[in-house]
Amino acid sequence: MKPFDYARAETVDEALAAGASGGRYIAGGTNLIDLMKLQVETPTRLIDISRLALDGVEETAAGGLRIGALVPNSDLAAHPLIRARYPMLSRALLAGASAQLRNKASTAGNLLQRTRCYYFYETAAACNKREPGSGCDAIGGFNRIHAVLGASASCIATHPSDMAVALRALDTVVVTALPDRGERRIALGDLYRLPGDTPEIETNLEPGELIIAIELPAPPPGRQLYRKVRDRASYAFALVSVAAAIAVEDGAVTSARLAFGGLAPMPWRSAEAETALVGKPAGTEAFEAAAEALLRDARGYGHNDFKIVLARRTLIACLRDLTA
Repeated sequence: MKPFDYARAETVDEALAAGASGGRYIAGGTNLIDLMKLQVETPTRLIDISRLALDGVEETAAGGLRIGALVPNSDLAAHPLIRARYPMLSRALLAGASAQLRNKASTAGNLLQRTRCYYFYETAAACNKREPGSGCDAIGGFNRIHAVLGASASCIATHPSDMAVALRALDTVVVTALPDRGERRIALGDLYRLPGDTPEIETNLEPGELIIAIELPAPPPGRQLYRKVRDRASYAFALVSVAAAIAVEDGAVTSARLAFGGLAPMPWRSAEAETALVGKPAGTEAFEAAAEALLRDARGYGHNDFKIVLARRTLIACLRDLTA
């Protein structure tokens, strides 16, 4: 690990002032510290925000919840309002990492964690995300865990978060703060960027911008589910995950929310798959049409070709369970 300066902020304004002059925010540090040890990231200054008063969960006037950026993942998963109103989020959080990491990891940090692509972590490998213009060894390499949707010729890495997949299905809004500009609200889908020619730029946050909260709208109608398919039962990232909320009336789907993990460089929401379901009888024909709409543009790179079949089967199984 290379030497760095350290500052601790006691207020949001202090954090923003420090962030404006450069440096990286750190709370739990469950991903950033690992990257610094490997010298994948080498910030010259860390701004500790772990003591900011951003650890509350409050109900909103619109029937949703405002969740502070520093709420630990374990606390959020166990919160009574999350378990009662947003069970897919609770299950997604419990499917992530280990109990020890969930106790330390923060809400905002979870959203901003970086890919677990092998080549990103291996500094001797070519990785456009780590070193722009160096190439992508995952393309043509061992790419079993890599993306089949939304990738580019520059990068096929996937986003690792379970929590973000559920939040994408729930139409979450990210609330940030900027120096002298107050709060900014960003739909979660607009927080992330696809790799294109600049995979090193992963979000639309501005330099020094600080996530202070996320806001959930009122719960969607119908039943909710989060399912994660992985290589082992714990401490493994998703090969495919599905966050779904489906409402059925008189045998027909009246509302559908579908988001996916393990398939793309960002938590993937499929409006096409949702459209294929709404208004249709809840049965095999509609479920297969939704899977077809989701995967129409999917592309495997050899070792990860199986993900396309796995995603199809997982989605159809989830829809059957939700509409049974």
